[in-house]
Amino acid sequence: MHAPYLTALRDSKGTGKADLRRDLLTGLGLPPEKDPIRLHNANGVVAGHDGWLYLALGETLAAQSGLAELKKANLEGRLPEPRRAEFSELLAAEALAVLYTFANATAFLLAPHLGSTTVEIGEVEEVLTDNAPLALQGALWELDQDIAAFGTDEPRLVATVAAFAEALMKKVALRAEQAPRTGGFAGASWKVEADQLTIAGFKPARAAKGGQLTMQFKKPHEVVGNHIAKYQSLRLSKMLMAYDFERRLNPFAELGGFIFTFMGDGKPGTGKTTLIQMMAGLLSDYCKVAGYPFRYQNFSIDQIDSYQGKSGQNAKAFIDTVIDPTVIAFGTIDDIDQVAGKRGDRQSSAGQQEVTAVFMGAFAGANTVVRGNCTFGMFSNYPENVDDALRQRAGARFLVDGPQTKEDYIDILSLLLGKNHSIPVGDHELFAAQEIKKAVAASFEGHSRPHETGLLNVWDRVAKDIGPLDTIAKIGAYLKAIQQADERFTGRAIKNITDAVKVRSMDFELPDEWMEEPDRFLFRPYDEKLGMIRGLMTPISVEMVIQEINRYADSEFRYADKSDEVAIEGMVRDFGRTEEAKRRYLAAKG
Repeated sequence: MHAPYLTALRDSKGTGKADLRRDLLTGLGLPPEKDPIRLHNANGVVAGHDGWLYLALGETLAAQSGLAELKKANLEGRLPEPRRAEFSELLAAEALAVLYTFANATAFLLAPHLGSTTVEIGEVEEVLTDNAPLALQGALWELDQDIAAFGTDEPRLVATVAAFAEALMKKVALRAEQAPRTGGFAGASWKVEADQLTIAGFKPARAAKGGQLTMQFKKPHEVVGNHIAKYQSLRLSKMLMAYDFERRLNPFAELGGFIFTFMGDGKPGTGKTTLIQMMAGLLSDYCKVAGYPFRYQNFSIDQIDSYQGKSGQNAKAFIDTVIDPTVIAFGTIDDIDQVAGKRGDRQSSAGQQEVTAVFMGAFAGANTVVRGNCTFGMFSNYPENVDDALRQRAGARFLVDGPQTKEDYIDILSLLLGKNHSIPVGDHELFAAQEIKKAVAASFEGHSRPHETGLLNVWDRVAKDIGPLDTIAKIGAYLKAIQQADERFTGRAIKNITDAVKVRSMDFELPDEWMEEPDRFLFRPYDEKLGMIRGLMTPISVEMVIQEINRYADSEFRYADKSDEVAIEGMVRDFGRTEEAKRRYLAAKG
């Protein structure tokens, strides 16, 4: 941020509202009198204003809604009495639109200058809706008070103005939900070309910046074991890079082989965090080469708030940040069994229940649009404690089982010991067992038969009744038998399985040179990229379908068995406590 802005804001404390307004807007670069800000929508230029962006937008809305004529009639003393209520409602709608645009533009333009400093300013109080100029004056007066209280140095000054803008947006958007005649603003979209700022109703504009990651990245060979999970993470990273920013669509999403949500589960210490570090590192490196903005966000237990509605707001902000179509993004939810509550579970807090509702709507709701620019990973040591409906919204399952073979344990020991020793390796080729293709082929082959006892019983019974599963009818009969054994195996499970099969039909990695030399693939037109991917696809086979059914169903039976066992153990403890309490009560009474 340039120094004149900071100086003007600091020096303006205690001055009149008009002076603060002038200083603030000049600092934001909004009011060049001789170079009007121009707003664009699908029909071209719709407004030019020798002043401020939000006032230009207010005038545009007034002209469209008929408010401009009513203002003129009011000034001339000829406003009909029956239209006074309409006039007041339109003035309030314009005030809300102007206030929101002011806050939205301020937050957007300040975003690149924000550091690590944060300021808690509390809730915005001065939201006046009598008319747009009065609304702005009230907001700027309150901002002046916050600057005086919190803006003690340069970083805190920037953080204070940004925090005020965010708080004002939330307050105005909430007020607009109940206000009449706001549809003209809420349903429209404008763009300020000079700043790449899009005004889309009561939705915050986000700068297409990824932010700097402070994560310690891992290389693929540093992920020992977890062969299928590692393989799918590698492929998903490259899939994300196929996203076309002009079309705002990924060819893999169009072809049906894109993983929008996945569940990574395993025992503590098996490598879930390492897998996240590997995938985020790959995406960060690929995006640097291509010049794409990359964003990583994690949602954790820290964002569950005791205030009603705040946890849901935090979850919605997390989702909105990740699905931003102007970036490549990776969102993770660590320990989702603690973050998202199980519906009907009395031990889940109201905040956890709010988060569950937000995630369910975002991952597979009526308004969910999968563009292919982002993916969400849900990770848990205890996936059986995750709400069934939310867990089933995970389109893919990454079993994070850690090192399994003797070779895996030798590799991880060597890796963690580091280089500060002279102990010989012995009769072992380091990391040869971590060769992806060989390990993954063996892992997939292992799912030709189920692993979990409950599913294995279903498999044996069906095989005995109808023989080998070599037709769609026989495979469908197997699916029905699974559903009879576990009623949670619904149509959503079938969709997740077929999506996984489509991913398997794209059982190829985009060549490394396509990532290293963007002109060979990443910068090609969308239709060319789509054709190049089609050329690498393989037909779907019976083996693929069977293996993916068993992989998915195994995980569901594993979760169900654990969940049931936990519930049974809890009831046993309750019965034991009841018996002991009864014994003590009778002893005391005797």
